Amino acid sequence: MSTEINKHPHRRYNILTGEWILVSPHRTKRPWQGKTEKNNNEKRETYDPKCYLCPGNSRAGGETNPNYTETYAFENDFPALLTEAPIKDFDNGLLKAEAETGICKVVCFSPDHSLTLPLMEVDDITEVVKLWKKEYQELGSKDAINYVQIFENKGAMMGCSNPHPHGQIWSQKSIPTEILKKSRHFKNYWDENKSSLLGDYLKQELELNERILTKNEHFVALIPYWAVWPYEAMIIPRKHYQHIGQLNKEEEKAFAKIIKKLTTKYDNLFETSFPYSSGIHQIPTNGEDYPEWHFHMSFYPPLLRSATVKKFMVGYEMFAGPQRDITAEQAAQNLNALSETHYLKQ
Repeated sequence: MSTEINKHPHRRYNILTGEWILVSPHRTKRPWQGKTEKNNNEKRETYDPKCYLCPGNSRAGGETNPNYTETYAFENDFPALLTEAPIKDFDNGLLKAEAETGICKVVCFSPDHSLTLPLMEVDDITEVVKLWKKEYQELGSKDAINYVQIFENKGAMMGCSNPHPHGQIWSQKSIPTEILKKSRHFKNYWDENKSSLLGDYLKQELELNERILTKNEHFVALIPYWAVWPYEAMIIPRKHYQHIGQLNKEEEKAFAKIIKKLTTKYDNLFETSFPYSSGIHQIPTNGEDYPEWHFHMSFYPPLLRSATVKKFMVGYEMFAGPQRDITAEQAAQNLNALSETHYLKQ
């Protein structure tokens, strides 16, 4: 791509959603006198007696955690979805509502309160991948569950209320909006080309090698061409897999390795515990095949200029469409210049 694209405003097309993103690289020169966040880098103990998620502690809902020594999952004490919704569907002209049911779970990545994914060992992250896989298959097998969303909110900046290393799984009766949008574009491409949309995109990215962050035999991590968040990244399996349940043991470990490398680069960028929201998008569990789908994991970090200056999605983003200030290529260059060894261990 021409270097001019890193200097001038332009739009980029998101092949997965059909949306356009405004890119304004010249705006990085503007002075910042706005809000700054606290750089929360204090060292945590391996066990916190006040933590609701540490082994053996009582949770806010009154239950007591077992003295778990590996990964641990339990049903959320304050779930966004319930297994029963005693309300009737409502349809009155332009006013519509329907009952929604589901199961929400919390996944503790480690019993060690002080850790995050980039500080965990690969073998321990592999156990997290295995638990994600198990929960996806078990929840998805239930008749009342048609989609399973695995995600993590890391850091107080992303609304995480507990620093213990953990993520969540929300499974529900309906298929969420983002999945419906992606399903439509996956299927349109499949019908026209009889190949995977993300698979063909990945081939092009590997040939260009402008936005690749790290790769191994089974997975590639890159900055998507259409990225919205400053250091947004995506992990894509090289094989055309529809869901995480299709991974074998070797691929589970390869997935863990690339998660560790990517999140380590994130922490090294501003030498802070890098906040983000991450999530795995995969096929619905409503019994249909979805041969067009290609599962992937996305990371949406808010930091833009430093550990204390984040990207705000306001104004134009709220009322018109997504916008970013640095190009995907610039973000990839910044991350690729970093070590894959965590700054706390260098």
